[in-house]
Amino acid sequence: MLLVLGRRVSLSFVNESFPKIQFCCRIPFCRTSELSNSNTMPERRPFVRLPTDVYPVNYGLCLKPDLIDFTFEGKLEAIVKVNLATNQIVMNCADIDIITASFVPEGGEEINATGFNYQNEDEKVTLSFPSALQKGSGTLKIDFVGELNDKMKGFYRSKYATPAGEIRYAAVTQFEATDARRAFPCWDEPAIKATFDISLIVPKDRVALSNMNVIDRKPHPEDDSLLEVKFATTPIMSTYLVAFVIGEYDFVEGQSSDGVTVRVYTPTGKAEQGKFALEVAVKTLPFYNDYFNVPYPLPKIDLIAIADFAAGAMENWGLVTYRETALLIDPKNSCSSSRQWVALVVGHELAHQWFGNLVTMEWWTHLWLNEGFASWIEYLCVDHCFPDYDIWTQFVSADYTRALDLDALDNSHPIEVNVGHPSEVDEIFDAISYSKGASVIRMLHNYIGDEDFRKGMHSYLLKFQHKNAATEDLWDCLEQASGKPIALVMSTWTKQMGFPIIVVDQEQQGDDRILKISQKKFCASGPHNGEDCPNWMVPISICTGEDPGCTKLKVLLDSPETTITINNVSPDQWVKINPGTVGFYRIQYSSGMLESLLPGIRDLTLLPVDRLGLQNDLFSLSRAGMISTVEVLKLMEAFVNEPNYTVWSDLSCNLGVLSSLLSHTDFHEEIQEFIRDLFTPIGLKLGWECKQGEGHLDALLRGLVLGKLGKAGHKPTLEEARRRFKDHVEGKQILSADLRSPVYLTVLKHGDSATLDTMLKLHKQADMQEEKNRIERVLGAISAPDLIQKVLTFALSEDVRPQDTVSVIGGVAGSSKHGRKAAWKFVKDNWEELHNRYQGGFLISRLIKLSVDGFAIDKMAAEVKSFFESHHAPAAERTVQQCCENILLNAAWLKRDADDIHQYLLKRKTPPV
Repeated sequence: MLLVLGRRVSLSFVNESFPKIQFCCRIPFCRTSELSNSNTMPERRPFVRLPTDVYPVNYGLCLKPDLIDFTFEGKLEAIVKVNLATNQIVMNCADIDIITASFVPEGGEEINATGFNYQNEDEKVTLSFPSALQKGSGTLKIDFVGELNDKMKGFYRSKYATPAGEIRYAAVTQFEATDARRAFPCWDEPAIKATFDISLIVPKDRVALSNMNVIDRKPHPEDDSLLEVKFATTPIMSTYLVAFVIGEYDFVEGQSSDGVTVRVYTPTGKAEQGKFALEVAVKTLPFYNDYFNVPYPLPKIDLIAIADFAAGAMENWGLVTYRETALLIDPKNSCSSSRQWVALVVGHELAHQWFGNLVTMEWWTHLWLNEGFASWIEYLCVDHCFPDYDIWTQFVSADYTRALDLDALDNSHPIEVNVGHPSEVDEIFDAISYSKGASVIRMLHNYIGDEDFRKGMHSYLLKFQHKNAATEDLWDCLEQASGKPIALVMSTWTKQMGFPIIVVDQEQQGDDRILKISQKKFCASGPHNGEDCPNWMVPISICTGEDPGCTKLKVLLDSPETTITINNVSPDQWVKINPGTVGFYRIQYSSGMLESLLPGIRDLTLLPVDRLGLQNDLFSLSRAGMISTVEVLKLMEAFVNEPNYTVWSDLSCNLGVLSSLLSHTDFHEEIQEFIRDLFTPIGLKLGWECKQGEGHLDALLRGLVLGKLGKAGHKPTLEEARRRFKDHVEGKQILSADLRSPVYLTVLKHGDSATLDTMLKLHKQADMQEEKNRIERVLGAISAPDLIQKVLTFALSEDVRPQDTVSVIGGVAGSSKHGRKAAWKFVKDNWEELHNRYQGGFLISRLIKLSVDGFAIDKMAAEVKSFFESHHAPAAERTVQQCCENILLNAAWLKRDADDIHQYLLKRKTPPV
């Protein structure tokens, strides 16, 4: 579905709370009992789906938006089937006023509705008729008016500036999950599919787009400044995938090798910035066509950049909408991580054209399948288009470890959550649906093998095309293709919360290695020791030091423990579980096994993804109190020769978490020194200038390392950053796009009011949203309390797009102890405005998470809990529970390990006698 924003691109140099994702932070967890620990959705009012006595076959829809008064007029003529004689029709309708409604039975007289009863709470309207509508077909006619709102949902207005600087508005849509009902009365449930004939009446100097191609364009009979634009009939589809856009755009066009017209629409004057996304889309369509062995079913696909947009992107069939930063790439001013982000988002949304649009989930309970699948296959697609990105290693750092962290909480939820009322849907747009979903599909793909997986996918798409399906339907198809117990295995991963920790010990017997393997639930506070411990069916792979890249043995662990014999393993060889870091679990090795693996980090004989996985597991075990954090710090020092970007990214992220935790102590400077020591050798090796033969990953690594050193106060880095910043501002030597974030961050972190003013001036001058966002994300690094306040005020100003306010506030909260307190106070003081802006959407969850997750004092958990008990945010109830849990976990971690960490950091500085 919607690509929820900001996953993946590592920005750990930006601030401690955005390490892996631009909007969701990744922080330490442990188990607690002080707060409600629920695995279920919070209590909701009863919800009843729409009655099935009348259902739509085709929507004839004409809309006429007014871009000055921000209203629209609409006419609906829907061909419907009456299954059961009834004198009322119940539909979804929100923020719409119906003027007239009537029903014309096939071959009969028009019957006018006698009343419209709005159930605002349930976003429904009941149309009453004086006599029963008889079984059979007919046409439902409704005239209505609505508002082009400013809430980034439904049919809404989006503000933009023309090249001449004039402020204008576009009319755009965002319907997923349940906001088509804000644009026209409809049966707004994914299983109630119909075809659509859409017409738009628009100013003749505006571009009008919808899901299908234009088939007619003629002057409006009543006003020659308007055009009536008619689009071809859509395939049968769900309402949440309908889209229309009216505004001013340029475009670049291409054609895929299988004959589909692809256009990328950009703000006027910026067509050049659509070329990269076009290149990706033209490669991606044939890739999916081949992978699914099912042709793309529409004649065209448009990708369009929308100025005000809450999510990252949305997969409307044939008209995919994006944030500008998720689609536009400027050859000179876009950084490498932005290119990668655009490639992933394009890959994600185009996958949905098949998986979600052609075959649609039956109800929101199955949302995870849509999102988890697209979040997995986008990596497959980018790996195909850009093999030099080493994108699967990045998957582990960006999605897999993030999902493990969230799923270790008591307030996580199963992948598959029974959704009742659609207001509950926003709560499951999280790392469980997306990142855990993607991770278990990656594990499943590995378990089945690519050939059988593709066969199963093909039969699933063929069997359910233009229909709706549930999770079990996919398992059936994959089971038939592979002959493996897919439903049995996968139900343990989708229907129960959490994941196992695999505990491993070994014994040498002659030439054989005997492994004793057991599983128990891993909780953020340590392994689950209760009676009712769940079990998983765990696909386990094993490799040895003889050939680290080759799996020696595969087993399915379907019991609490087992013993495995690996033949022909000499005593000096190490044995590793989960090569490739594919299985969704943590591992705890016996001390002997761990000791034998550690040299593989220093000498790089372990593969990058396994070096990353080993470090990440140990870091997680330290957060859970199962090993000392000091052990992890010692391990981190073994990465001194590490060349791999993604491994550094994960290390950097975990050090960011630790730095944030230790900001609550009086020895925060000591951890900064540790960071400087660890990153200096790789920083010296990389230098500031790009060298001949370097690629995408070198650029990402340089930005990461320099940002980390600069933030930690490494003097040579700070001096060079200041010099380059001055040249950049004076126009002597413009900073390369890849160096801007680390330089901006460094000078701000150690800057004064003049630095902040200069940065705000750069923000105002920036013509590109990517540059504005880049600046917005680092502004919070400023240290002085009065300047932090200035940044927070700026966050709610007209200069920041509504969707980006969250990242400015989050940047302040994640940068320092003082910033965290100031951001939380600011959120409380401005709660009414913020909640009104984001209510019912996932941005409110992001805001809460970024603002409070970094606290580490028990009483703060109580304060946060108390605030949200009196300031309800229904779409973020689970997020609040998770944040409170995290705060208690941070506090426990600090109490447990702070002294030992301090002693270790002091000892490092003391020269040996």
